[in-house]
This record gives sequence, C-alpha cells and structure tokens, in this order.
Amino acid sequence: MHPAAEHSPLGKSSEYISTYTPSLLFPIPRAAKWAELGLSAETLPYVGVDFWNCFELSWLLPSGKPVVAIGEFCFAADSPNIVESKSFKLYLNSLNQTVFTDVQSLEATLQADLSAASGKPVSVRVRSLNDVQADGVGTLPGVCIDELDISVSDYAQPRPELLKCDESRVIEESLYSHLLKSNCPVTSQPDWGTVVVEYRGAALDHASLLAYLVSFRQHSDFHEQCVERIFLDLQRLLKPEKLTVYARYVRRGGLDINPYRSTEAVEFQNLRLVRQ
Repeated sequence: MHPAAEHSPLGKSSEYISTYTPSLLFPIPRAAKWAELGLSAETLPYVGVDFWNCFELSWLLPSGKPVVAIGEFCFAADSPNIVESKSFKLYLNSLNQTVFTDVQSLEATLQADLSAASGKPVSVRVRSLNDVQADGVGTLPGVCIDELDISVSDYAQPRPELLKCDESRVIEESLYSHLLKSNCPVTSQPDWGTVVVEYRGAALDHASLLAYLVSFRQHSDFHEQCVERIFLDLQRLLKPEKLTVYARYVRRGGLDINPYRSTEAVEFQNLRLVRQ
C-alpha cells in the first residue's frame, strides 16, 4: 500500500458533507509508486493523461433548483500527485447543496481545486446528459485477443516473463483485451478494465500478451501504476519505435479512471466503452 493512502478516507467510514469543502481532496504523491517501477519525475519514458469521469455531479442554481451533469477531468500523467478516489467522491458530493451561478463558475472552481491538489493544471468539462448520450459508446481499434486459447494458473502478481515477441519482424498493430482485473491496494475491491496496446516494434505474441494481462488478476495497485507497469514491460520487450498503452476502467463510486501512457505526444480521446 502507498504509505500516504493509509491516512486517506479510502476504506474508512466517512461523513458525507453536502456543502462545498475543497479540503476533502486528498493528494497522494506519485513519486513512491514511480520509484517502485524504477522511475522518477525526471526519467518518465512516457507522456500521458488520466481521464476521470464523474457520473454523480450535481449542484444548485441560484433559484434552488438542482442540476445533474457528467464531469470530465484530465490530469497530467507527470503531475506530482494523484487524487485519492474516495476523497474525490466526497469532494464532489460537497457540491450537492452548493449554489453556482452557471456552469462556467462551477468549472472554474473544479479546475482551481483539482489543479491545486494535483500540483499541475487539470482540465475540466461539465457536460449535459444529452451531450454525453449523443457521443454514444466507442469502438476500440485493432484486434481483441480475448478469444485466444491460453492456460493460466498464477494470478498473484504480474509476470512479464510470459511476454514473447518475434524480433525478426517489425510490425504496427493495435490489440485490446477486456480481461484486465486488479485489486485496490487499500480496500482489496476489484478494479475491472479494458486495456489497449498500440505499437510499432518487434511482433508481439498475442497469446503471451493475454496471459500476461491475466496475471494482474490478484495484483494490488492503483489504476495508474498498473498501466505504467504494462507500458514499461512492453517497452523493455519490444524496443518499439512507438508505444501507447491505455486502460478504460469500470466506475466505482460514480467515478471511472482511465490512464493513458504513450511515447507519442498525441491528443488522447476520452472514449467511453460499453462497460462504462
């Protein structure tokens, strides 16, 4: 467990506060988890973002009438801190009985508070239900590897030694799996996700990738570090010209977390999948 997480509200009984309380946000430094992976803020081999989507966002108009909407938050992958997820939920709940004159003032408040907690600017979009519904459900690029026939017996921790590639062939492809599961390092609750791998490099053996992803099944870590671990293990194996790894996780507590890590400074799309 991350030492800072022990002092967070995660896994503890909490009073729900319904008036604006930004002090509820609980930052957790990324540095300790980076160090576990042999990284530091100065040596990150990727760029990226963490998209958070909130499906329980509500506030009051000056008339007292409530509004519901969906919030989209984009954190920089190299920000000094992540925001602990339960504290984020408690903070958002503190808006429920708070008056905002318009959406713009709400967005400005969210951006200021989350940027302060993260240590880097956070972009915020508050979207109507109609706008999000019009976007529909996204379709992933490439090939789903979930129907491959593999044998699995060890789920305790990620096993990068399972990964195999053909170094004699350099290819470019996109692969994805819906079978990613890990556990919260604080509460041990399951985190379910879909992971996408896009690369140009030595040809990756698809069955070995699936077996490797399944080996996360009993692993305890935050969403962001699982994606970073997958990225680093594939980078070491494939020595790719380019590599992008991202995961779209199923929401818990009205929030989903979607980390994107890439060698390329591209514009990432917050693409909602069928389980989201």
